[in-house]
Amino acid sequence: GYRVSLQGNFFGRNHTYITFPEYNPRKHIKLDPPLNIQSNITASRCWIWWSVPWYLAEILQYELQYKEYSTSWEIALNKTPPSSLPQIEIEATELRSGIAYIARVRCKVSEIEDSYHSQWSEWSQTIQFQRAGVPKLSEKILNIRLMQFLFVPLSFGTLLYLFRNCKLSSRYCCFLIPGQKASPALTFPHQLLSFSHSIICTMGILR
Repeated sequence: GYRVSLQGNFFGRNHTYITFPEYNPRKHIKLDPPLNIQSNITASRCWIWWSVPWYLAEILQYELQYKEYSTSWEIALNKTPPSSLPQIEIEATELRSGIAYIARVRCKVSEIEDSYHSQWSEWSQTIQFQRAGVPKLSEKILNIRLMQFLFVPLSFGTLLYLFRNCKLSSRYCCFLIPGQKASPALTFPHQLLSFSHSIICTMGILR
């Protein structure tokens, strides 16, 4: 180890103060932040990776911090890679669609490394990424689907009503005398056929 001391001249006299009796530089390291942070986002996940010196790659650990672009770093989310590889994955479900995000990363010597010890480096430069927004249906398509949703149950309800009235009208057919004009109730079958044809035509238009 080393002995670190501080020397100074006070009131014309030299003084020496021992700061660290046994100082080991390998236990007091502060690394440079990672470089070349990049991202690639797909529909299911976002990959972020960066670069560090090759001779340090196996003994480092990382911490990623990301947030919405317009919010403060104080409420940012932190993620730790599961291995010493200089990359991390963010699931798309953790990101809001159509919102811009920025991320940064820092590094230090891994806690399981006995030969060296360090504090966290400064944060790297930021990288911006954005999950693609989910396409929205046009207003015309939404109106058509709403009409289909409302039209079908109403149509079947009307058909059920007409069938019921047709059954009631058939009970009185046998009581008509020769020359007597049929009641309006007997015209229900024709109304039913006409209404069914209208439903089929309307459904074809809505499609």
